[in-house]
Amino acid sequence: MLEVVNLTKRFKQIEAVKSVNLYLEKGESVGLLGPNGAGKSTAISMISTLIKPTEGDVLYVGENMVQHPKKLRLAIGLVPQDLALFPQLTAEDNMFFFGKMYDLPSKELKKRVEEILIEVGLDERKKDKVKSFSGGMKRRLNIAIALIHKPQILIMDEPTVGIDPQSRSFILKMVRKLQREEQMTILYTSHYMEEVEYVCDRLYIMDRGSIIAAGTKDEVKGILRTEQSISIQVSHTSPLFEERLKAHPNITSVAAEPNQYTIVTHQDELFDEIFNMANETSVKLLGIQVKPPSLEDVFLHLTGRKLRD
Repeated sequence: MLEVVNLTKRFKQIEAVKSVNLYLEKGESVGLLGPNGAGKSTAISMISTLIKPTEGDVLYVGENMVQHPKKLRLAIGLVPQDLALFPQLTAEDNMFFFGKMYDLPSKELKKRVEEILIEVGLDERKKDKVKSFSGGMKRRLNIAIALIHKPQILIMDEPTVGIDPQSRSFILKMVRKLQREEQMTILYTSHYMEEVEYVCDRLYIMDRGSIIAAGTKDEVKGILRTEQSISIQVSHTSPLFEERLKAHPNITSVAAEPNQYTIVTHQDELFDEIFNMANETSVKLLGIQVKPPSLEDVFLHLTGRKLRD
């Protein structure tokens, strides 16, 4: 449905986005992840036709949209990270203002405004000025505006940043409903890995302007299939036990917490050796749990940073 081919953006001597390739199939939700400065927002700005790429193409249903962006602009709804609202206007008037930009007939526009304000839970506040809204309400109105013209593709750049847990939960459930019940295609960026786990079917991980990993959630987690994290619960922490763990040739990291050690290893069968090390250092084992790799683990492995860094 939407394909990005070798998308590149240079600002003088800085190459912010480097030959990015990605695609969106109809009805799927795709996550674009990366630490601050990875180039996500620049890539989204090019995909949504806000800025022109230095090189590369954006194809929508097979047609190149770089030189002729109008068709794609009508097909996408953009939820920017920075709120695009008029605080002095009511929620309803904001909707009408942006809806008229798409040349929607008055009768159809009125119906759409009513429907979407109900969908985002703002119908009872439609006559109130936006300046009186909470952060979560403003975010929901931002999404409502992006949906006003019934877009085929919804591009969401950090749609839950800086809002309360209730509004965040509401937005995430709405995104899933849009994709699963209305077959809307979604490109989603977030600093919250649990959001991506909940919302997205496939992922692209971006760092320093390039895509460094892509696939389904399970495929991306499979990057660390040779590693496993083991949580060791103990009666008490012991410097000697910790030293023995760190000295093991197949243990790559050791993190100590009160009454617990978390190790990362490439070795499948390590339990007997852990028991022996504990006995030899007079540490009582209370439990051992193997944890499969998470998306956060993969992200840290690939970029050297946590997603929120």
